[in-house]
Amino acid sequence: MSEIKLDLIDRKILSELDKNARISNAQLARKVRKSRETVKYRIKQLQEKGILQGFITSINPNRLGFIMFKVYLKLENNPKERQKFYSALKQNKDIYWMGISDGAFDCVFAILAKSTVEYFSIINKLLSDWKHIIISKTLGTMVDTKQYNKKFFLENSKESEVQVVTFGAKVVENIIDSLDSQILNILANDARIPIAELARKTNSSIEIVRRRMKILEQKGIILSYRIAVDLNKLNLEFFKAIIYFKSLSPKDEAALSQWMKQHPRSLYYIRSLAPWEVEFEFVVESYQQFNQIINELREKFSHVIRNHEHLIMIEETWMPAYKELLKQN
Repeated sequence: MSEIKLDLIDRKILSELDKNARISNAQLARKVRKSRETVKYRIKQLQEKGILQGFITSINPNRLGFIMFKVYLKLENNPKERQKFYSALKQNKDIYWMGISDGAFDCVFAILAKSTVEYFSIINKLLSDWKHIIISKTLGTMVDTKQYNKKFFLENSKESEVQVVTFGAKVVENIIDSLDSQILNILANDARIPIAELARKTNSSIEIVRRRMKILEQKGIILSYRIAVDLNKLNLEFFKAIIYFKSLSPKDEAALSQWMKQHPRSLYYIRSLAPWEVEFEFVVESYQQFNQIINELREKFSHVIRNHEHLIMIEETWMPAYKELLKQN
């Protein structure tokens, strides 16, 4: 696949949309110093080229009473059974996210459950049903995840800004009603929908919908409005580094967090209860660039990092549980 080149205006538009996909064309035009018509045309072109795949709303499952459990699997070299397994995962209402990878693990996915007892039942059945293809498993629990905006669009630019939102953390059983659920379901994959259209689709008024969205944001259920992009179209790759620590003081953790926040290629900083402590995710141009980043990280934090493994994420998909969690409580 040939790489699609983006000019500075395209990259500025994508950067601003990733920080706030609900920004108006007028506001966006002022930020990139172009007309509203130009901005609208550019967005349409990015969509038609398949670079801009959609406008998504980041929703925090923990603020709806869920805990996120992670599952990491090595699978038998059986292509037909692997595909059957992946298809089954994609239909499983308990699975929130799934990634197919190459490296330390072949498949990684997240299960949402409201208790360890519920999770125990879900994972035992799944592993039992597919024991013939699973070589080994590693189980973990997500503590929290820092999500960064896609800084790589404006790498080496003075206009690059850092935006951080945090998934997970404290579990809160916020009760949502049918209107909240409708709003979230629509926004989940159409974050840029005009407020008037959102009100019409939910049979409500603009004022009520705007107020409900503000409350959902204040409660930390809605974290951000951002974009999904096809990295392959930009000749980019998505790597996950699994990091094992020797020890980690609060001072060292703060320094690591700051390093990740400022790195132009970082996407996620995931803290886990697993055999390892954290997972760092990056968008890079090549394995060589990823390796340089990891070497820099290991050198800077040699007193902290014991070992690391890595995955290249080939495919990732948001699953049926994403809709399940938005059902009226």
